Amino acid sequence: MSRTERIQVHGTVAEGYEPVREEFAAFAATQRPDYEGQLCASVHGRPVVDLWAAGTPVDGEPPADGDSLYAVYSSTQGAAHLVVALLVQDGTLELDRRVTYYWPEFAAEGKGSLTLRDLLAHRAGLVGTDTGFTRAELADDRAMAERLADQRPFWRPGAAFGHHVLVIGALTGEIVRRATGRTVQELHEERVRAPYGLDFFLGLPAAREPRFRPVQPMAPTPKQRALLAEQHSGPHSLAAIAFNRHGAEPTDLETLPNDRLIRAKGPASVGGVASARGLAGLYAAAVCETDGKAPLLKPDTVAEFGQYHSAGHDLVLRGHRTYGLGFQATADTWHPFLGAGAIGHSGAAGSQAFADPATGLAYGYTRRRFAFPGGAAPENDRLARAVHRAALAG
Repeated sequence: MSRTERIQVHGTVAEGYEPVREEFAAFAATQRPDYEGQLCASVHGRPVVDLWAAGTPVDGEPPADGDSLYAVYSSTQGAAHLVVALLVQDGTLELDRRVTYYWPEFAAEGKGSLTLRDLLAHRAGLVGTDTGFTRAELADDRAMAERLADQRPFWRPGAAFGHHVLVIGALTGEIVRRATGRTVQELHEERVRAPYGLDFFLGLPAAREPRFRPVQPMAPTPKQRALLAEQHSGPHSLAAIAFNRHGAEPTDLETLPNDRLIRAKGPASVGGVASARGLAGLYAAAVCETDGKAPLLKPDTVAEFGQYHSAGHDLVLRGHRTYGLGFQATADTWHPFLGAGAIGHSGAAGSQAFADPATGLAYGYTRRRFAFPGGAAPENDRLARAVHRAALAG
């Protein structure tokens, strides 16, 4: 049986979006026989793409489908910071207040002048701790926040920026908890996930576990493996600290969400579990009228959170990145054909999700096997471009 025959593309597209299905099928045909991926999009709240590819199941598993749930890693941060944006919009949080206004203990080790705005823009310099976190701590945002409050930052707060990969949700989540008495996970469930029926969980209920597809580790070619070896940071580098590879319990990022503890607690930096429908649905709800409901965010809020706040060399990822407030500036970092105000977030295994207010486009993609080299999988460029092209033509 050929690779093309093994990987079947299922689902529907609206009229005019047939080229998106063709693009997705063409990509899937080049993948390993066990490839699984989902692609969803809506325009002004109207679903236009709902596709999934299901290759040969592994070890007797049932085939994947559109309801399958995948680990979305840092795409979780988009859901967490939608909650923060709502609280700013409500007046509960103020972007230019110092973090210490909400969380006095944060002032230790020279961090007292940092504002919530700078924290959301990944400018705190607080990407980890000197000795690392245990697996139990990584699952518990409050435990991480307690340790981070006492940690000396790795660069002068506000002087530079770098992705706070495993900790940004714990840091902003502690501010949310102090200001509201509720966790980010609770507010996400009450204000976003449940009202819209989204398959995007920060804390996966046990009843939904059968729908979860464990992450498959990266399968690099020999050439790619050599590139990874060259790029791999030293054991005490800033990147090693940010990815928690330097402590007594080094983190294996590829399999982290396969731990039920991580999925159950849903840490707000990397613990989200979602389908592509859930990813796209979250961003549609954020900026568009959906099912008769007004957008969660007002245009001014979207504009402020999408405005570029940190742009240039990311000290952790060691490449060009641009961040708004809690969201990646998706047009500059990933897809330059999008509007400048597009907000979203990618995830290490390959997921991508965003909203483009200029076109009303909301996009979600997820895949099972950890993509090389990590971050938004390369296929997102061709898939997002095809969806965007069809949206403009419509």
